[in-house]
Amino acid sequence: MGGLILPHAAWRSRPGLDRLCEVLGPGASRFVGGAVRDTLLGIDVADIDLATALPPEDVLDLLRASGIKAVPTGLAHGTITAVLPEGPVEVTTLRRDVATDGRHATVAFTRAWEEDAARRDFTINALYADPRTGEVFDYFGGVDDLAARRVRFIGDPLQRIAEDHLRILRFFRFHARFGETVDADGLAACAARANDLMALSRERIAAELLKLLLADNAVSTVALMIDKGIFRPVLPEIVAADRLARLATREADSGTAPNPIRRLAALLPADATIAEDVGARLKLSNLDRRRLVSATQPAGDAPAKAIAYTLGPDLATDRLLLSDRPAADVESIAGWQPPRLPVSGGALVERGVRKGPEVARLLRTIEAEWVREGFPDQTRLDAIVDAALDQWRRVSSNA
Repeated sequence: MGGLILPHAAWRSRPGLDRLCEVLGPGASRFVGGAVRDTLLGIDVADIDLATALPPEDVLDLLRASGIKAVPTGLAHGTITAVLPEGPVEVTTLRRDVATDGRHATVAFTRAWEEDAARRDFTINALYADPRTGEVFDYFGGVDDLAARRVRFIGDPLQRIAEDHLRILRFFRFHARFGETVDADGLAACAARANDLMALSRERIAAELLKLLLADNAVSTVALMIDKGIFRPVLPEIVAADRLARLATREADSGTAPNPIRRLAALLPADATIAEDVGARLKLSNLDRRRLVSATQPAGDAPAKAIAYTLGPDLATDRLLLSDRPAADVESIAGWQPPRLPVSGGALVERGVRKGPEVARLLRTIEAEWVREGFPDQTRLDAIVDAALDQWRRVSSNA
C-alpha cells in the first residue's frame, strides 16, 4: 500500500460524516471510489461512498439506533443511504460477484476488502481510505495509474466487459475525464466487444454517452471511439468528430458552458428526422429530444435576440454555436431573458378592434415588427401599434 495518506479535503469535514464512521465502528468502513480518486487528483468531490464489512441489516440497525436517518435504498445489493445534513452518503457492504450476464450481477456479501476491490471496473475506482487515519488501500495499482493518467481494467479486460457490457462506455468516459495514456489492452478489448453494447438498454447507453460528452477530453475520446468502431453497433450515425471539435472551440471562445445534447447534435447529420430517431432510440426525455432536433436546424440570419425570442435562449444558443455566426452573437444572448410583448389584446379591443381572430393577427403583426426592430422602447412601440391599427382600419374600411 506504500503508506500513502489521503490529503485533507473539504468534504471530509462535512457535518455528521465523522459520526457516521464512528457509529459503524473502528476499521469497519472505508471511503471508496470517486471520493478517494478525486481527492488524490486534487479535484472537487461530489459524492461520498463508504464500503463496510458489516452486513446491511447491521448497518441499518446501527444508524437508526444512533439517530442517523437511514434509507434501505438497495438492501438486496447491500446499500444503505445515510442522510446527513449536507447530503446522502451511500454505505455498501463488501461484495463479490456470484454470476453476471453482461447487464446484471448477482452478488454475495464478503468480509474481504480485496474481493470487493476485484469486482470493481478500473484500478482508479478501486481505491479505499481509512476514515480516521486517511491511509489509502490500493490492491491493483490504481495510484500508479492515476499518476500515469491511465484508465486500466482490473484483471482481464475481455472478461470484465463480458461481466458488464456498459464498461466499454465507462472505459471511454473515464478516459475522457482523466486519461492521457490510453491502455492498449483495454482499448483492444473494447473494440473487440463493441457489439456487446447492443444488449444494453438505450437509457444506460445515453446516460454514459451524455456524461462522456461533457468531459475535458471528450473530442479526442469520441474521435478514438469512432476510429475503433465503438458507436457502429448502436449509433451508426456518428461517423466523425469534426463538428464536435469545432463546437467545443466555439463554446470555449464564447464562454458558453458545454451542453451534452448540443454536443450530441454536433455528432449527427444536420437532419431533423435523424435527430428525432436518435433521440427516440436513446429514450431521451421529451425536452431533450426537442432540443436535439432543434439543434440540427440552421440558425438563419435573423438577429441573435430575435432567434432567442422565438426559440428561447438555450435553443438559440445551440443553433448559433453550431452555425458560422460570430461568437459575439452567442455572447449577446448570454443571460438575456426575452421580454414579454407589452401590448395586450384587451388594449387593441379598447381601440376598436373586434374580439376574435383579428386581435390575434394584429398582435402577431405588432410583435413581429417589435422583434425585428430589436425590442424598442415604449415610445417606438406605441408608434408600431399606431401604424398597425392604421393599416387595419384602411383594410377594414375597404373590405
